[in-house]
Amino acid sequence: MPSVPYWNGGDAEAEAAAERTRARRGGALFNLDRILLHSPPAAAGWTAYMGPIRNDLALPARYRELAMCAVAQLNDAPYEFHHHAPLLLSAGASTAQVDALADVDAAIATPGLFDAAELAVLRFSRDSTRHVAVKPEVMAEVRAAFPDSRLTVELILVVAAYNMVSRVLVAAGVEIEGEEAPA
Repeated sequence: MPSVPYWNGGDAEAEAAAERTRARRGGALFNLDRILLHSPPAAAGWTAYMGPIRNDLALPARYRELAMCAVAQLNDAPYEFHHHAPLLLSAGASTAQVDALADVDAAIATPGLFDAAELAVLRFSRDSTRHVAVKPEVMAEVRAAFPDSRLTVELILVVAAYNMVSRVLVAAGVEIEGEEAPA
């Protein structure tokens, strides 16, 4: 159950924010949105920030989605994983890779499952999520995998942004759509 009820409309300021969110999501509102819409300025800011993080970065989708899924699992945020695992598969990951993310540490330790760039993404996601500070050797792996500074910065931003997302999801108790507890 969510810690606050899902927003169901009625407030003009929230309705305007909801329209911007629907536009970003192709007409839908997700349960996460229905929590955020209790604060229309926050919902509008979320949409303005997360839209580009999700869709406009040069960092390839495979690495973005891998980082998002790793963060989701590390933070025990099933809602986030539920929404991003299919996108990771669509971006070229194997089912075995997605399944292995149930235990990020074990996934990292499994020889041959991930290539060097994917391992750098996973190690960075783990360090940044668990400790905030990233080990120099992990950052060196990231820089080797992504020598273009833009890609490195974008990976940093994706991991930071999705840590924020998971913290909101977990604290608010956001349920996967269709799995809500009966009222």
